[in-house]
Amino acid sequence: MPVPRIDRLSAVMALPLLASPALSAFGFRPNRIAPPQPRTLAEASGWPMTGALLAGMVLLAVALLLLRRPGMRLLLLAGALAALMILLGRGAALLLEQAAPAARVSPGAGFWLAAGTLLLLLVDAFARMRPGPAARAALLACAVAGVAILLGSGTLAGLSVAAEFRLRADAFHRATADHLVLTFGSFLAALGVGLPTGLAIQRYPGLRGPVLNLLTLIQTIPSIALFGMLIVPLAWVAAHVPGAADVGIRGIGTAPALIALFLYSLLPLVANTVAGLDAVPREITEAARGMGMTEARRLWWIDLPLTLPVILAAARIVLVQNIGLATVGALIGSGGYGTFIFQGIGQTATDLILLGVIPTVALAFLTSSIMDLLIALSGGQPQ
Repeated sequence: MPVPRIDRLSAVMALPLLASPALSAFGFRPNRIAPPQPRTLAEASGWPMTGALLAGMVLLAVALLLLRRPGMRLLLLAGALAALMILLGRGAALLLEQAAPAARVSPGAGFWLAAGTLLLLLVDAFARMRPGPAARAALLACAVAGVAILLGSGTLAGLSVAAEFRLRADAFHRATADHLVLTFGSFLAALGVGLPTGLAIQRYPGLRGPVLNLLTLIQTIPSIALFGMLIVPLAWVAAHVPGAADVGIRGIGTAPALIALFLYSLLPLVANTVAGLDAVPREITEAARGMGMTEARRLWWIDLPLTLPVILAAARIVLVQNIGLATVGALIGSGGYGTFIFQGIGQTATDLILLGVIPTVALAFLTSSIMDLLIALSGGQPQ
């Protein structure tokens, strides 16, 4: 069976991108806020390592041309990405050995191009595999374990982002807890309100237009504007309602961010619940009634199981959306990874920005992967 043409083309086009770390692998800075100076792999690790990288990337491109099975391509690309990360960490450590204590080393443009290319090829191989739920779970577990081993080994300890983490480890752990509370707290609250609201709308069609129009209007309000709109009423509640401030209800902080994320979460959950219930075949509903099922039993044993994949798809959208929007809440003191992003912007410190961006992206990817797995297990079509 011949290799598809798109695979041949992608392997050929990927070769110069995969070899780009040889030209600009690192960004060296004498201190954390100085502009980066590009460093080649040869300057960090010597020409033998550079030659090994180029030879390895050529062999990788040839293997991508020849391999037919996407599973083998996936394993090969995962190994190449791991080797690239190890090479990055080793090169950063060698550069720092000859530099002042305040010096920083970050990934250069060549590394980002190569890593991005490998990730795109990985995604392509994964999509071609079309794995089932068990394979998805195994691949996700292997990916998480691989990242944990890489981070725990100290291989990347020489990178500037790792240096920022060591300086702010306690603050990072607090930010992680805050981000999880904002994301999943607002989601659980919206789930508790959105599902009954969707059920009510589906049962009483007259409510559908007004409720969905209101939720759509809320969804169109920019996040910064909604945070600002909540400051005044919550500040009034904190000042006039006894005990409100003691439980954390204030004009700024966690309360307005939680409420805003809760409001943003309602539309996908309500709309998908209604759409899922509308899609339940009428023949199944009539058969359940003919068997003497009550409305409650029919809802629990028939309607909700058939609607579950659609509801899980909405939950996936909401969780990924909330992970991103929670970073904006840092502007009003809610904490989370956005704290590092906005501090880094204010200090022109790229590494501090990455300290907030990287875990945000990783959390969104992990959450999306887990939700895709749950959708597949429920009989739906994962994204």
